[in-house]
Amino acid sequence: MLEKIKQTAEYIRSCVQEIPSTAIILGTGLGALVDHIEDKKFIPYKEIPNFPVSTVEGHSGNLIFGRLGNRSVIAMQGRFHYYEGYDMKEVTFPVRVMKALGVDTLFVSNAAGGMNKDFRVGDIMIITDHINLFPENPLRRKNYEELGPRFPAMTEAYDHSLIRLADCIAAERGIRIMHGVYVGTPGPTFETPAEYEYFRIIGGDAVGMSTVPEVIVANHAGMRVFGVSVITDLGGKDVTDVPTHEEVQKAAQAAQPKMMEIMRELVDRF
Repeated sequence: MLEKIKQTAEYIRSCVQEIPSTAIILGTGLGALVDHIEDKKFIPYKEIPNFPVSTVEGHSGNLIFGRLGNRSVIAMQGRFHYYEGYDMKEVTFPVRVMKALGVDTLFVSNAAGGMNKDFRVGDIMIITDHINLFPENPLRRKNYEELGPRFPAMTEAYDHSLIRLADCIAAERGIRIMHGVYVGTPGPTFETPAEYEYFRIIGGDAVGMSTVPEVIVANHAGMRVFGVSVITDLGGKDVTDVPTHEEVQKAAQAAQPKMMEIMRELVDRF
């Protein structure tokens, strides 16, 4: 794996002049942020050695270099999911490469189903913590000390100072912001009403099928992480609506302007 990371990082360095220290994973709800990145250079995933290719509708497959506000960034336009058949090493490989390139701060976004009774469809939830219900941890198997410690702490998986700054930005702009615990599950099925209730009972506020593996690896590598979810549907025993992928995408698109406003300013000011 070390050789693959090195090979991929060297290829990317050969394609761009400036390697940023900030990276963004553009999940569902933040794809339009690409339009606000200036001086863009696209590298399709299919051209990058050792990179998987996203198979999910609504997820493009490009690594983008450019400027967001006053800061140079790398943006992943499309991520990889465990339910697509990739193993955890493949799902998190781009984060490993980012670290090898010198990235020290990672911003992640996703669409999530809400089970917190105070949530509404379209809410923006800053992730304060997560619960990992994936059947495999991305750090399982041999540990390479060059990548991080054998037993990394996850006490502050989501950077508290970035959360405080995001709260200030939202308050300045009058944007309703929620905080919550994200439950990561393997998917690809949407959850049953009983599962939503279970996730709520164990301390979750929203649930999705991504993010947690990437955040674990980013913490293992010593990165600062900020995570945000757009609540695209609600679930529980008292909810009768049946979510579809198309409805999730629609709700995410409707919430995009608010999420982009916060993320753009946060990346510019942190």
